[in-house]
Amino acid sequence: MEALYWLIAAAVFILLEILTMGLTTIWFAGGALVAAVAAMLLLPISVQVIIFIVVSLILLMITRPLASHFINNKAIRTNAESLIGQSCLVTEEIDNLRATGQVTIRGQAWSARSKQADKVIPQNAIVKVEHISGVKLIVSVVSYPEKLNTEKNA
Repeated sequence: MEALYWLIAAAVFILLEILTMGLTTIWFAGGALVAAVAAMLLLPISVQVIIFIVVSLILLMITRPLASHFINNKAIRTNAESLIGQSCLVTEEIDNLRATGQVTIRGQAWSARSKQADKVIPQNAIVKVEHISGVKLIVSVVSYPEKLNTEKNA
Protein backbone atom coordinates (compact mmCIF):
# COMPACT_ATOMS: atom_id res chain seq x y z
CA MET A 1 0.00 0.00 0.00
CA GLU A 2 2.88 2.39 0.78
CA ALA A 3 4.25 1.78 -2.73
CA LEU A 4 0.96 3.07 -4.16
CA TYR A 5 1.32 6.31 -2.15
CA TRP A 6 4.86 6.79 -3.46
CA LEU A 7 3.66 6.18 -7.03
CA ILE A 8 0.86 8.73 -6.56
CA ALA A 9 3.42 11.20 -5.18
CA ALA A 10 5.64 10.58 -8.21
CA ALA A 11 2.69 11.17 -10.55
CA VAL A 12 1.86 14.44 -8.74
CA PHE A 13 5.49 15.61 -9.02
CA ILE A 14 5.53 14.74 -12.74
CA LEU A 15 2.23 16.56 -13.27
CA LEU A 16 3.58 19.64 -11.45
CA GLU A 17 6.69 19.52 -13.61
CA ILE A 18 4.61 19.37 -16.77
CA LEU A 19 2.56 22.35 -15.61
CA THR A 20 5.54 24.51 -14.59
CA MET A 21 8.35 23.30 -16.91
CA GLY A 22 10.79 24.80 -14.44
CA LEU A 23 12.92 21.74 -13.61
CA THR A 24 11.79 21.95 -10.00
CA THR A 25 9.80 18.83 -9.14
CA ILE A 26 11.06 16.18 -11.55
CA TRP A 27 13.88 15.31 -9.13
CA PHE A 28 11.37 14.51 -6.41
CA ALA A 29 9.44 12.28 -8.81
CA GLY A 30 12.63 10.23 -9.21
CA GLY A 31 13.03 10.04 -5.44
CA ALA A 32 9.41 8.94 -5.05
CA LEU A 33 9.86 6.18 -7.64
CA VAL A 34 12.91 4.80 -5.83
CA ALA A 35 11.03 5.03 -2.53
CA ALA A 36 8.17 3.05 -4.14
CA VAL A 37 10.65 0.32 -5.01
CA ALA A 38 11.84 0.38 -1.39
CA ALA A 39 8.21 0.01 -0.26
CA MET A 40 7.76 -2.98 -2.57
CA LEU A 41 10.81 -4.53 -0.89
CA LEU A 42 8.93 -4.05 2.41
CA LEU A 43 11.50 -1.69 3.91
CA PRO A 44 10.27 0.37 6.88
CA ILE A 45 8.61 3.74 6.15
CA SER A 46 11.49 5.62 7.83
CA VAL A 47 13.95 4.00 5.40
CA GLN A 48 11.62 4.85 2.49
CA VAL A 49 11.50 8.52 3.52
CA ILE A 50 15.29 8.64 3.89
CA ILE A 51 15.70 7.02 0.46
CA PHE A 52 13.24 9.55 -1.02
CA ILE A 53 15.16 12.49 0.45
CA VAL A 54 18.62 11.20 -0.44
CA VAL A 55 17.76 10.19 -4.00
CA SER A 56 15.90 13.47 -4.62
CA LEU A 57 18.84 15.52 -3.38
CA ILE A 58 21.37 13.51 -5.36
CA LEU A 59 19.31 13.91 -8.53
CA LEU A 60 18.90 17.60 -7.83
CA MET A 61 22.59 18.25 -7.18
CA ILE A 62 23.96 16.14 -10.04
CA THR A 63 21.53 16.61 -12.87
CA ARG A 64 20.03 20.08 -12.40
CA PRO A 65 23.25 22.00 -13.23
CA LEU A 66 23.69 19.87 -16.36
CA ALA A 67 20.08 20.27 -17.43
CA SER A 68 20.11 24.02 -16.74
CA HIS A 69 23.29 24.41 -18.76
CA PHE A 70 21.83 22.71 -21.82
CA ILE A 71 18.48 24.48 -21.58
CA ASN A 72 19.92 27.98 -20.97
CA ASN A 73 22.60 27.42 -23.61
CA LYS A 74 19.95 27.46 -26.32
CA ALA A 75 18.35 30.69 -25.15
CA ILE A 76 18.78 33.44 -27.72
CA ARG A 77 19.10 37.00 -26.52
CA THR A 78 16.45 39.12 -28.14
CA ASN A 79 15.61 42.78 -28.47
CA ALA A 80 17.60 45.05 -26.16
CA GLU A 81 19.53 42.17 -24.54
CA SER A 82 21.18 41.45 -27.87
CA LEU A 83 22.83 44.90 -27.79
CA ILE A 84 25.02 44.01 -24.79
CA GLY A 85 28.62 43.61 -25.92
CA GLN A 86 28.01 45.41 -29.24
CA SER A 87 29.98 48.46 -30.40
CA CYS A 88 28.25 51.71 -31.30
CA LEU A 89 29.01 55.31 -32.29
CA VAL A 90 28.59 58.25 -29.90
CA THR A 91 26.41 60.83 -31.68
CA GLU A 92 26.12 63.23 -28.72
CA GLU A 93 28.80 63.70 -26.06
CA ILE A 94 28.15 61.44 -23.06
CA ASP A 95 28.36 63.34 -19.77
CA ASN A 96 26.81 61.66 -16.74
CA LEU A 97 26.89 64.85 -14.65
CA ARG A 98 24.87 66.75 -17.24
CA ALA A 99 22.70 63.70 -17.98
CA THR A 100 23.45 63.93 -21.71
CA GLY A 101 24.59 61.44 -24.25
CA GLN A 102 23.38 59.49 -27.21
CA VAL A 103 24.66 56.64 -29.35
CA THR A 104 23.58 55.03 -32.58
CA ILE A 105 23.47 51.26 -32.78
CA ARG A 106 21.91 49.21 -35.57
CA GLY A 107 20.46 52.39 -37.03
CA GLN A 108 18.65 53.33 -33.82
CA ALA A 109 19.41 56.21 -31.45
CA TRP A 110 19.68 55.37 -27.75
CA SER A 111 20.32 57.50 -24.69
CA ALA A 112 23.62 56.51 -23.18
CA ARG A 113 25.63 56.97 -20.00
CA SER A 114 29.26 56.20 -19.26
CA LYS A 115 30.08 53.21 -17.07
CA GLN A 116 32.67 55.43 -15.32
CA ALA A 117 30.58 58.13 -13.61
CA ASP A 118 33.20 60.92 -13.99
CA LYS A 119 34.23 60.12 -17.57
CA VAL A 120 33.02 62.32 -20.43
CA ILE A 121 32.98 60.50 -23.77
CA PRO A 122 33.26 62.74 -26.86
CA GLN A 123 31.14 62.61 -29.98
CA ASN A 124 32.33 60.12 -32.65
CA ALA A 125 33.97 57.84 -30.09
CA ILE A 126 33.35 54.12 -30.42
CA VAL A 127 31.89 52.57 -27.28
CA LYS A 128 30.81 49.11 -26.18
CA VAL A 129 27.47 48.42 -24.50
CA GLU A 130 28.18 47.00 -21.03
CA HIS A 131 24.59 46.71 -19.83
CA ILE A 132 21.20 48.37 -20.02
CA SER A 133 19.65 50.42 -17.25
CA GLY A 134 16.02 51.22 -17.97
CA VAL A 135 16.06 52.81 -21.43
CA LYS A 136 19.70 53.89 -21.32
CA LEU A 137 22.73 52.02 -22.57
CA ILE A 138 25.64 51.96 -20.13
CA VAL A 139 28.80 52.09 -22.23
CA SER A 140 32.59 52.06 -21.98
CA VAL A 141 35.09 53.53 -24.45
CA VAL A 142 36.59 51.27 -27.11
CA SER A 143 38.33 54.02 -29.08
CA TYR A 144 38.34 57.80 -29.22
CA PRO A 145 37.81 59.83 -32.42
CA GLU A 146 40.94 60.20 -34.59
CA LYS A 147 41.25 63.92 -33.85
CA LEU A 148 41.49 63.26 -30.10
CA ASN A 149 43.87 60.32 -30.62
CA THR A 150 46.38 62.52 -32.48
CA GLU A 151 46.06 65.30 -29.84
CA LYS A 152 46.75 62.77 -27.06
CA ASN A 153 49.82 61.42 -28.86
CA ALA A 154 51.29 64.91 -29.43
